[in-house]
Amino acid sequence: MDARLERVAWRRLDLLERDATGLRLAEAELDEVTLDGAKLARAEFADVVVRGGSWANVRAERSTFRRVGVGGVRATGAMFAEAVLRDVRFTECRLDLASLRFARLERVAFHDCRLDEADLAGARLTSVRFERCTLVGAVLSGAQLERCELGGCDLSGVVGPEALRGARMPLADVIAAAPTLAAAVGVQVVE
Repeated sequence: MDARLERVAWRRLDLLERDATGLRLAEAELDEVTLDGAKLARAEFADVVVRGGSWANVRAERSTFRRVGVGGVRATGAMFAEAVLRDVRFTECRLDLASLRFARLERVAFHDCRLDEADLAGARLTSVRFERCTLVGAVLSGAQLERCELGGCDLSGVVGPEALRGARMPLADVIAAAPTLAAAVGVQVVE
C-alpha cells in the first residue's frame, strides 16, 4: 500500500484483513475501526488517537507509533514484533497474547490493560509504566527494563521475571508477586 494519509477521521470502518503494509498515518482519529487480521507491517502512526474497535491479530511488525493514544481497543494476538513505540498510551486495552518481541518502547504507559501471555521477550523498555494491568503468564525473558514502574499489576506466572531487575514497584505488589520473584532467584518457597 505505502500510502500517506494526514488529518483523517475514520469512524466505524471495517478494514478486516486488509493489506496496509507501509501505511503512514498522521494527525488522525480512529473511532471503532476494525483492523482484525490486517497487515500493517512497517506502518507509521504519528499523532493518532484510537478509540474502541478491534485490532485482533493485526500484523504490525517493524512499525513505528509516535504520540499515539489507544483506548478501549481489543488487540488480542496483535503482532508488534520489532516495532518502535514512543510516547504511546494504552488505556483499558486487551493486549493478551500480543507480541512485542524485540520491540522498543520509550515513554509508554499501560493503564488497566490485559497483557496476559503477552510476549515481551528481548524487548527494550525505557520509562514504561504498567498501572493496574494483568501480565499473567507474560514472557519477559531477555527484556531490558530501564526506569520502568509497575503498580497494582498481577505478575502471576511471568516467564523470565529476572528481567524486572531495577523496576520500581510498591511493597504490596512485591509481596503479592513474591512467589514469582522468588522462583526467579531460585528460592524455594515452603509452607
